Parts: sequence; C-alpha cells; structure tokens
Amino acid sequence: MSKLILGLPKGSLQEATFGMLKKAGWAITGGSRSYMPRIDDPEIEARLIRAQEISRYVENGHLDAGMTGRDWIIENGSDVVEVSELVYSKQGMNPVRWVLAVPNDSPIQSVKDLQGKRIATEAVGITRRYLEQNGVEAEIEFSWGATEVKAPELVDAIVEITETGSSLRANNLRIVDEILTSTTRLIAGKAAWNDEFKRAKIEKIAMMLQGVLTADRKVLVKLNVQSDNLEAVANLLPSMHAPTVNDLRTEGWYSIETVMDESVVREIIPELKSAGAVDIIEMSLNKVVP
Repeated sequence: MSKLILGLPKGSLQEATFGMLKKAGWAITGGSRSYMPRIDDPEIEARLIRAQEISRYVENGHLDAGMTGRDWIIENGSDVVEVSELVYSKQGMNPVRWVLAVPNDSPIQSVKDLQGKRIATEAVGITRRYLEQNGVEAEIEFSWGATEVKAPELVDAIVEITETGSSLRANNLRIVDEILTSTTRLIAGKAAWNDEFKRAKIEKIAMMLQGVLTADRKVLVKLNVQSDNLEAVANLLPSMHAPTVNDLRTEGWYSIETVMDESVVREIIPELKSAGAVDIIEMSLNKVVP
C-alpha cells in the first residue's frame, strides 16, 4: 500500500495541530515523546518533528509533506511546494510575528541603532537578511531558548516570535519593529507533489483542514417560523449563501437553517425571537467546505 509520510510540528504548535486534524477527520494518538504517533488512516504515516526542521526534511524527501510555519521555510531557504495557508497558531487562529525587541529603558529606537550591537535570536537567517536590507552590521548569536531574558545583560536586543506580546511585556521589553508575519503552511516535496497518489492525498488533507478553519467561529442556527413571519425572519438572517428553508409537516410552518459568524449570534437571536422565530438552536461546526 502506498503511504504518505507527513511531518507534524512538535512543541508549541503540536496541540493545536492535533486538534485541527481531529476536527478534519484524522485522530492522532501517542505520547509527546513519540517520534511516530499513530494516525487512524492506513495511508498516512505521521512523524513528530520540530517545526524548525520540517521544511528541510520535506525538501530532501525524508518527508512527503508537512505542516510548519512560513517563517521556518524562509529561515531554511527551503524549495518546497506551499500547498495551503493554514491561519492558526498555538493560542488561536491568528498569525504570529517576528519582532525586534529591546529593554524598555534601552536607547535603541530603530533598526539603525543596532549598528555594532549584539542580537540574540533563533531565526538567525531572517535576522541577518533584515539587517542587510537596512544596511546595518551587528553581531547575531543563535539563541537556544529563553531569548527574552537575555536582554540587556547578555545582548542589546532580541528578535523573537510573539502572538500577543505578553511574554515580552512580562520581561520588560518593548517592540521596536515587526520583521515578519508568519502563518502555518501545509507544504509538499517536489517528488511527492509529482506523485499521483501522494498529491491527491495531500490535496484531500488541505481541503479538510481548510474546512476546519472556515468553520472556526461559525455556527449553524436552526429555527422554526410561521408563514406570516417567514419573510421578516429570513431577512434578518446572514448566511454564507442563502438560508435553507423547508416546509414542516404542520401546515403554515417552516424550518430555517443557516451558517453565520458566532460573534453575531448574541445580537441576532433576540431580534429573531421578536420577529416570530421559535425553537431556535445554535450548533457548533467542525468543518465547512464551500
């Protein structure tokens, strides 16, 4: 049987990725120390690898496909096929940012002030290109972790990844500049992408994952309404295309269902009720595939 070797990110993205795949239809089991977690699809073999390394292994063919950040594809200079952008992160459905940060009391106000200074970061390549683009020469040292605590005692500035900025603020750091915005990508190796079976499998995974992301923060609302109030209720309802309206067995009654953003539900349900809707149900969604 043909198999797809799929790299999944170990570490901060692991839990969110496993959750996404479960909603997409693939359940993954196995301890966090396992390099080869089990997946309930005989056509896929999963490998749990640090996100920083996945693009390199996809490029050289050790993995057929993988999920990793655009930042690490750029950092590694990997020549891979970017199949799909998956906008999620460890704390939510948002991009992450690589930023230049310094201590609150630092005199550094812009990238130009880094001339001759020392910078700590895990993204050495990204930082080097950033400095080159700005005509600045500075010493860049690779950081193995806990980068935020190294300024100002060990370095003058750091380049670090952040979602909310809370960790930077907790370490008395302020953001000087945003260097790169990154989202998760489903990527494929050139050889796998040219393989009929593997490409079809990768595209199926991409479709189902995008369905999960489309469903995020959306809900299905179902309700019943009498014919006299049908138009007024239907006109209140937002939807992806148009609400579905069906006759009920009771004459003069209709059932309506529609998908809408969860954020509007709290406002619209009271309006629907006032317009004559009854038996209103709100349901969460796993996937929406347009």
